[in-house]
Amino acid sequence: MSVTGKSDSLAGVRPVILSGGSGTRLWPLSRKEHPKQFLALQGEHSLLQETLFRISRLELGHVPLIVGNERQRFLIRRQLHEIKLESKILLEPVGRNTAPALAVAALGALQEDPDAILLVLPADHLLSDFQAFRAAIVEAYPVSQDGAIVVFGIRPPRPHTGYGYIVVDTVRASGKRMPVLKFQEKPDLETARRLLTDGNCFWNSGMFLLRADVYVHELEQYAADIMQSAKQAFSGGKAEDPFFWLDDRAFENCRSESIDYAVMEHTRLAQMVELESPWSDLGSFASLWEVDHDEYGNRIRGDVRLNEVSGSFIHSSSRLVTVMGIHNAVIIETPDAVLVAALDQAHEVKSLVGELERDGRSEANLPTRVQRPWGWYESVSHGHQFQVKRIQVDPGAHLSLQSHHHRSEHWVVTHGQAQIVRGEDEFMLDVNQSTYIPAGTRHRLSNPGPEPLEIIEVQTGDYLGEDDIVRFEDIYGRCKP
Repeated sequence: MSVTGKSDSLAGVRPVILSGGSGTRLWPLSRKEHPKQFLALQGEHSLLQETLFRISRLELGHVPLIVGNERQRFLIRRQLHEIKLESKILLEPVGRNTAPALAVAALGALQEDPDAILLVLPADHLLSDFQAFRAAIVEAYPVSQDGAIVVFGIRPPRPHTGYGYIVVDTVRASGKRMPVLKFQEKPDLETARRLLTDGNCFWNSGMFLLRADVYVHELEQYAADIMQSAKQAFSGGKAEDPFFWLDDRAFENCRSESIDYAVMEHTRLAQMVELESPWSDLGSFASLWEVDHDEYGNRIRGDVRLNEVSGSFIHSSSRLVTVMGIHNAVIIETPDAVLVAALDQAHEVKSLVGELERDGRSEANLPTRVQRPWGWYESVSHGHQFQVKRIQVDPGAHLSLQSHHHRSEHWVVTHGQAQIVRGEDEFMLDVNQSTYIPAGTRHRLSNPGPEPLEIIEVQTGDYLGEDDIVRFEDIYGRCKP
């Protein structure tokens, strides 16, 4: 399909949001089970929600497709519900980086439209100028229709070692469109300064506009094994609206690779369009600090008091944090973990999280407030053979009918009204009323009321892990189709 001239109509473009990242460089704010794309790091909405708002303003005529981890499917759906937007959700059983994620998205789009054009966006980027964003897509649209793989580049305002670079041919440029000469991996500082001086280099935003069939063809040519695994995972998948489950075994066998490594560094079809907007991938505490800090160079969030502090990022989630006489530091407080680091070294937290995982520390992956399809729970206290949780159940929601082998549970209602199934009994509890669930007893907690139900749960037993659960009925389909 070939089109001459530029059109302001983007009605044929299908948005794809890649939301499978783990965001470990922002630990302890970001956790594997609640990564940065689901956090409100800049404003009142999460980064995923901001990306969805941005897409809705484009009026593309197609519901977005979110590619995400199956463990986060209800978190994705909850965030969609909060902002009253719809999306299809393609579920990966494991993370395999962006090349396989886009491959399965392209296969799905081609089933509906052989001429599908995909706007590929990471879920976790900050982009503040919508009009510049739309203008860049309009500029790229006819180029992508003609078969080019368009990557959006950001003109670097300063040297940066945290971003990849795109080297372009400015001599053969046409407006904001430029042929790509090569991709430069994240450089050291000296190389970044040289690239900036050369004037023909842009930051690689990781955003693309491309035809689905072109991507499939290029991936087959340069990474055939990835394409083969993606085809098997997609053809063996199952739909369960709004979810599409990929075949576990086929996708798990897929090689993990980025779009840049698998395709962009090899293809001859790469073109770049400049995106003239402030942009950040918010990939580290330093990049968050760069986006927003006060006249003293401090970025402050939460209940924080400072004395003789400058150039620092200090975040309190649950208590008063006081800081004196430090400079260029990161201090992140959460209810279960505190990070203290030099600002220019904080990106190394990823290796620290790896150590915590190897030691079996739950803080590496689980946030203190864990989202569930029915609401959320958070740990309040724990000790030898006991744990205390605060649980909130959404109006009309039900936990699964379940039992536990190793623990008993005591429930006290603190807000709302609870409907309880305990063995053969079914009854209601109001505020200040309680019940006891012995180990091995089938039970279910439901909220029949119009407002959130809150309870305090005290668990006792010789094992209190989340995997000690037997489900007999579950309205959320947490047993795979």
